[in-house]
Amino acid sequence: MADERNFRSSYYEKVGCRGVEEKKSLEILMKEKPWDRVKLKQFCLRFTVPAAYRNLVWKVLLDILPVYADSHQFVAEQRTDQYNHMLYAVEMLELVDMKAPRSEILLAMWLLENEERKPPKFPETNCNSADTFIPIANTLLQLYDDEVDVYWLSKMLTEIVRNMQKELPKLKEAFQSMLEKEDGELYNHLVEKKALDVLPLTKWFNCCFAGVLDDTSLTKIWDKICSGAPKILSFVAVTLVITLRRNILKAKNGDEVLKCVSEIPEQCEEVVANKAIELWQYYAQPQNDQLAKK
Repeated sequence: MADERNFRSSYYEKVGCRGVEEKKSLEILMKEKPWDRVKLKQFCLRFTVPAAYRNLVWKVLLDILPVYADSHQFVAEQRTDQYNHMLYAVEMLELVDMKAPRSEILLAMWLLENEERKPPKFPETNCNSADTFIPIANTLLQLYDDEVDVYWLSKMLTEIVRNMQKELPKLKEAFQSMLEKEDGELYNHLVEKKALDVLPLTKWFNCCFAGVLDDTSLTKIWDKICSGAPKILSFVAVTLVITLRRNILKAKNGDEVLKCVSEIPEQCEEVVANKAIELWQYYAQPQNDQLAKK
């Protein structure tokens, strides 16, 4: 049976159907009553969520919808009502120009819900929360047509980043130690050029690479973040820098390094996402199993 399964998996991968068995596994989980959030997290930590189910799975993982599938429609209607009330309020109170980009209108709604007049700074790092919310919302607006979903997903992902702020120093340390282990030559070059500190790690981590990697590559990373594993962001940063190593090794100073990492070839973005997930799963799988149980 194991040999047969391995043969099938190998065949699916060769013909471009790598996710066939994973999709079936997820569909089985989604038939449970209620959904088992621990099993759902385990699935998302180990596999890429099929695009057809991603929106729904993320909403359950982030507690936008409950684990009781029979209640999804009712709760979704309540979320829509909340959205419409906030949208009406920001327009009537003139809290935002309604001709502004949609992400800015969604930000104004989020601020109203949190009783803030302007984007608050994350207390641990003094970083502006708008620099998290707006790039994330812009990415989600490209992925989904329903702005109600975009609003709630943007809000919950921003909350994850807010809660992650005290971990930023550890994420940066993990980035440096992993880069040194994976590519000593590149690490030493960055140290020599005093370029480690110019890498925009805080920006990358706080926007979860929104606006840095393309939307389809990001969704694979965000599957893990929605499942409670924001540490994957360190692995994405390592993989991104290593992918750009040829140009970085030619850089003569920190400014040139910064320019290199700001110009990511389009064909590299999906490679970065896939390799980052492989590296993260290699190093962090035991921790991931514990994460899913929380």
